[in-house]
Amino acid sequence: MQHAAATTVLGNFDDASFDYFGVHSRFFKKDNQFFVETDGPDGKLASFEVKYTFGIDPLQQYLIEFPDGRLQALSIAWDSRPKEQGGQRWFHLYPNEEIKHDDVLHWTRINQNWNFMCAECHSTGVQKNYDAASDRFRTTWTEISVGCEACHGKGSRHISWAHNQRSWFGKDDDPRKGLAVFLNERNGITWPPDSRTGNPQRSIVPAVTRREVETCGLCHARRGEFSEEWVPGQPLSDTHTVSLLARGLYHADGQMRDEVYNYGPFKQSKMFAAGVTCSDCHEPHSGKLRASGDGVCLQCHATDKYEVASHRRHEGVTPAVTCASCHMPVSTYMVVDKRHDHSLRIPRPDLSVKLGTPNACNNCHADKPAQWAADAIESWHGPVRKGFQNYAEAFQASWTNATDAVARLAAVAASPTTPAIARASALGELHSRVSPTNIELARKGLVDPDPMVRVAALDMLDGLPGDRIWPIVSPLLADPSRGVRIRAVSVLAAVPLANQPASDRTAFERAAAEFIAAQRLNADRPEARSTLGNFYVQRRLTADAENEYKAALRLSPQYAPAAINLADLYRQLGRDGEGESVLRTAITSSRQDAGLHHALGLTLTRQKRPDDALIEFRTASELEPDRSRYAYVYAVALHASGRTGESIDVLKQNLVRHPHDRETLSGLISFSRESGNIAAALEYAERLSRLLPNDRELARLTDDLRARLKQ
Repeated sequence: MQHAAATTVLGNFDDASFDYFGVHSRFFKKDNQFFVETDGPDGKLASFEVKYTFGIDPLQQYLIEFPDGRLQALSIAWDSRPKEQGGQRWFHLYPNEEIKHDDVLHWTRINQNWNFMCAECHSTGVQKNYDAASDRFRTTWTEISVGCEACHGKGSRHISWAHNQRSWFGKDDDPRKGLAVFLNERNGITWPPDSRTGNPQRSIVPAVTRREVETCGLCHARRGEFSEEWVPGQPLSDTHTVSLLARGLYHADGQMRDEVYNYGPFKQSKMFAAGVTCSDCHEPHSGKLRASGDGVCLQCHATDKYEVASHRRHEGVTPAVTCASCHMPVSTYMVVDKRHDHSLRIPRPDLSVKLGTPNACNNCHADKPAQWAADAIESWHGPVRKGFQNYAEAFQASWTNATDAVARLAAVAASPTTPAIARASALGELHSRVSPTNIELARKGLVDPDPMVRVAALDMLDGLPGDRIWPIVSPLLADPSRGVRIRAVSVLAAVPLANQPASDRTAFERAAAEFIAAQRLNADRPEARSTLGNFYVQRRLTADAENEYKAALRLSPQYAPAAINLADLYRQLGRDGEGESVLRTAITSSRQDAGLHHALGLTLTRQKRPDDALIEFRTASELEPDRSRYAYVYAVALHASGRTGESIDVLKQNLVRHPHDRETLSGLISFSRESGNIAAALEYAERLSRLLPNDRELARLTDDLRARLKQ
């Protein structure tokens, strides 16, 4: 990030223009300042001064300052690549969808706000300084761009140390040179070959969390900040919520899908498990690799084993296939920014055949089917080639609600050789599937040395009765990691103070204060305001909760969870009429949000307006057919209205999309039996029995249906 000036601005501001869905934007200079004429917050053309540049290669964005202290990132960016590579042009970051002025992704709106979205990583010593009462920012930084203190911490003691080295009165012999953190984990480390495998092995067993990886992760992770008290080298989970291998962010096998950067992928890698750290491959001060091309890999991997035709299988190909071509495939973000997947995996086209995940082979051989690539890999390397990351089928099973999802997830969570981020993700996926048979996984996760796993174990337990889980969760109210403490207190929030053991109350109140402070830090975001509202609901502070939900909707009227939560609060308070009003107002801003329509349907049902409710339930099921619950509720509403045939048809269609959905099968059993179709009811009961083999009541029902069919 730099001040906009002739020496820093790369884009063409010589009265250049750019057209985007009917908006004609113009870039020009006036009195040595840089301006853009484009659509503003009201959708009308206006001129805005460019205050700062943002980025250099392969693109540069531009920041506009508003009177309330907001810096907003313009969505039209400059492609700074050479012209022969397609650069030296203006382009839009969302080229294939029209982003209008009232969209949260519009450059003037909340999701293009530099103060929250960008500042922490692109400047040093950032203090956001958002004032919720006035809805204004007074954001400050110690350095406008990334400086030494961004990685090494406060530098005043280091400067004193440097001055003392020139002192007449003796040098300061501090081995850390006055630095707040010494990133010296590579010092003295060697990588001798393992006598069994021939592969290099770190001379010292690596720590669970590494100072350098956690420091780099601050800006190279998909994460959310909840404290500005970050200290270099400390686990990122102390001050940030790190995204796990979630659907939509990652593919089922852990390959990056959305913009997840490098931290999450790298923590899945065999390299990380072996003890490799960022600066083994990257020189941190120059930003360059330690060696050019494949040389960076061949620092450790023997040339006679890996740089040979029997391994590469691509001799004579132009351009030459590199290690990264197969083991670090590229994805493109922000239209022109190519990034390597740092999970460093072997190509698995066999998984592409089975699960539809991408693979490096077909990235190049796009004209060939995945089975062709899978056959080639097997012919070269044999059938046993699973590699290090072996959890794709577990996450795919979870995301499709397959019958074996629980067993597969439990195996991942329990595996001591599985990367911690994958074990944490498996625990999180088990949240809706907790049972007496797998709760021990959560108990073990709560004492895992990696705070990311401890947080995920709490995610798994969230929603269970607080009194029941208090004995195993309450110790984490005093966990060394702030991220664990605030997650623990949110899980236990519903337990009244009078029901808490006296010995735990101080820790609970301290963690509760930290939780509230974490949401207050992000009071400029509707997510934080709604999260705090949920916490207040659990603490029975309904007036405070109402205020937080309303604040969230003022910040972003499109933020559906706040509207849904506020409507549900009004339900609890017997104010369904107000809940209906909240939901209808939100729908005017987010007509395509299925959750809002579903919530409105429930509200109308409670008001005994079944015909109006049916319209909303149907809309929700049509807008989001992947949510089986919406279709199920719509079918139940149809049945309640006496339209049993239609309800069965809806459930049948839902079952095609969700063949393992238990609610859908239960509904089909009930409605088919009621309509006299005992054969169909038995068929669905047998299908459900295969999903729930230990359900005695279901077994009795199935036997009864068989008996009735024989009559």
